[in-house]
Amino acid sequence: MNWISEWALPKIKTLFGGAREVPDNLWHKCPSCEKMIFQNDLEANLRVCPHCGHHMRLGARQRLDATFDEGWQRAELPKVPLDPLKFKDQRRYAERLKEAQAKSGMEDAVLVGHGKIEGERAVMAAFEFAFMGGSMGAGVGEALVTAARLAVLQDAPLIVFASSGGARMQEGAISLMQMPRTVIATQMVKDAGLPFIVVLCDPTTGGVTASFAMLGDIHIAEPGALIGFAGARVIEQTVREKLPEGFQRAEYLLRHGILDMVVKRGEMRATLARLIRLLHAERRPGAPAAA
Repeated sequence: MNWISEWALPKIKTLFGGAREVPDNLWHKCPSCEKMIFQNDLEANLRVCPHCGHHMRLGARQRLDATFDEGWQRAELPKVPLDPLKFKDQRRYAERLKEAQAKSGMEDAVLVGHGKIEGERAVMAAFEFAFMGGSMGAGVGEALVTAARLAVLQDAPLIVFASSGGARMQEGAISLMQMPRTVIATQMVKDAGLPFIVVLCDPTTGGVTASFAMLGDIHIAEPGALIGFAGARVIEQTVREKLPEGFQRAEYLLRHGILDMVVKRGEMRATLARLIRLLHAERRPGAPAAA
């Protein structure tokens, strides 16, 4: 397979007399440069490759931990029907949901929290791509509506880390209904005069891109993130043209005016805090009144 599994691991086992089992996830291979990274180093670096800077996918809980100051709180989300259409393909939808919940420790694909970022109040919603591809069903719609209401209640900016394959097919039209619901949720925040910041992570596609994810006051993306509606192959077949190099990647979209900035993960927290201070300055406690 590679020198780690074929040579290094047997040597380690021999050294310790076979008394201990060496964990299988001790090392991780970067999907971009294919170099091996010690798992603890990778997690400490927020799952960014120290060799080539490739940004790997990060879980919702890890995103909130890395962005909020210590002491942030998780918001309780409304319960939704687990399987409204009694959908079944190769497996029952209810079974897929239970499996995803057990693996992720989440009820659905979005985690909502509130706290402070470098002392600035904020409400954040983060997608968990590992939960059925971060697909948007009724649970995700409820989470984003709840996040918007909480932001208005706390007079705080709303930040959404989007990472999704789009609508959740197992919920049919109910899933598509979440597109206008999330648009209305973002409008609630804007009507209250609060900043709405969207961070587009890899990947952000389909119905999520076609709804709230492109309605932010500020659009940020992580380096190399795939962002679009339809897949590149579908677009090429439709327009019958070869797409440019890097099409639908964050850097391409930045050059063409779709994004405001591309920010490395290690700089995201400081960037968000700076934007909140700029956009929300007049509403902070103790701030001077506008002339």
